[in-house]
Amino acid sequence: MLHALAALARGRLQLAEGDAIIAAQTLRAAARQWQELQVPYEVATASTLLGQAEREMGNEVAAQESFAKARLLFEQIGARLDAGDIERPPRSEAPGGLTERELEVLGLVAAGRANKEIAVQLRLSPKTVSRHLTNIFNKIGVTSRSAATAFAFEQHLVGRR
Repeated sequence: MLHALAALARGRLQLAEGDAIIAAQTLRAAARQWQELQVPYEVATASTLLGQAEREMGNEVAAQESFAKARLLFEQIGARLDAGDIERPPRSEAPGGLTERELEVLGLVAAGRANKEIAVQLRLSPKTVSRHLTNIFNKIGVTSRSAATAFAFEQHLVGRR
């Protein structure tokens, strides 16, 4: 039970720090551990957080699946879920389907920041920044920082914060 509690807390923290990729991995492990312990409320909680992580990564289908699982479990135990904004698709109409965190990273890349500088400013690991860049490049169909910077300027994403 302590491992499950720790995994859930760690996943929450990773999600709050904007590291959705790592948070999703941690939250999947937490959900599995709670499932093995047969504690549906905590499985539902982990599933809700996992849905938020999936949404942050831009995977809306997986997010909705996690939210649906959480909703079903909460209903089975008689808990009321006030999902509010969580279950609604995100309102952001960012070009390329970029998440808010990806927009932050892209803005800093366009400002000429190196991965280490971005990591320090956003309180992420350099590896996480690299993952965000890979996701950004894939979403907007570019292969370099300069092309991503051009995209940011063309889409008027620079200086919007």
